[in-house]
Amino acid sequence: MKILKSVNGIKYLDSGNFFLMAGPCVVESEETVLRIADIVVNITDKFRIPYIFKASYRKANRSRIDSFSGIGDEKALNILRKVRDKFGVPIVTDIHSAPEAALAAEYVDVLQIPAFLCRQTDLLIAAAKTGKVVNIKKGQFVSPESMKFAAQKVIDSGNPNVILTDRGTQFGYHDLIVDFRGIPTMKAFGFPVVVDVTHSLQQPNQTTGVTGGRPDMIESISRAAIATSADGIFMETHTNPAEALSDGANMLNIKYLENLLDRLVKIRQVIRNF
Repeated sequence: MKILKSVNGIKYLDSGNFFLMAGPCVVESEETVLRIADIVVNITDKFRIPYIFKASYRKANRSRIDSFSGIGDEKALNILRKVRDKFGVPIVTDIHSAPEAALAAEYVDVLQIPAFLCRQTDLLIAAAKTGKVVNIKKGQFVSPESMKFAAQKVIDSGNPNVILTDRGTQFGYHDLIVDFRGIPTMKAFGFPVVVDVTHSLQQPNQTTGVTGGRPDMIESISRAAIATSADGIFMETHTNPAEALSDGANMLNIKYLENLLDRLVKIRQVIRNF
């Protein structure tokens, strides 16, 4: 099995470090997206962390009909292209239906399958056929062992470039837990494994209809992910999470990112010596 090692020529598994997928939940504006990308690129360059910029061009899974979902598909995708062109980093974005795969593939490098759709066969096949890297988020209702079947759908469609991302497991109506046994389990399938350290701390379906979260636990989850051999970290970050238009309750304030990554790099160095 071919194991993904690079995206657009940028080394990920051979970098000697974990890689990072990070950015705002959704494209809010060109100014916001470019500012966040600029900050994260400078930090990841400092620590030599391979970086994939993350932002959804549209959010289809919203708690309420009046929740913000996007600024328009073409407008948002063009902003993501500007990030790629300006900073030279790959881009990852969510897709929610088979027709979206070909559309998004014109602008980005990694197509992300949302957790709730990880078993959606037509979506996985459509993503695979674009030839892009496919990042499949593990559903909250799916065991780590079952994710090999989701990955196999992509492989059987002629695309070996798969990433698996854990975003927690449903614990109760309003909470998630991360079972770190899932990281070595999914790594055994031969794919890079990422831990989503912000969505795994969500507290969905609150009585207000707005998702809550525990951003105070981001560092703890991140440290544990690196210590248990995760290849990458996924997180949503913003210059002002309180004013973010989507998922602000569980985002990392970007002012804390540099210190967090500094500590994670040091943990990674220790782990590599064992």
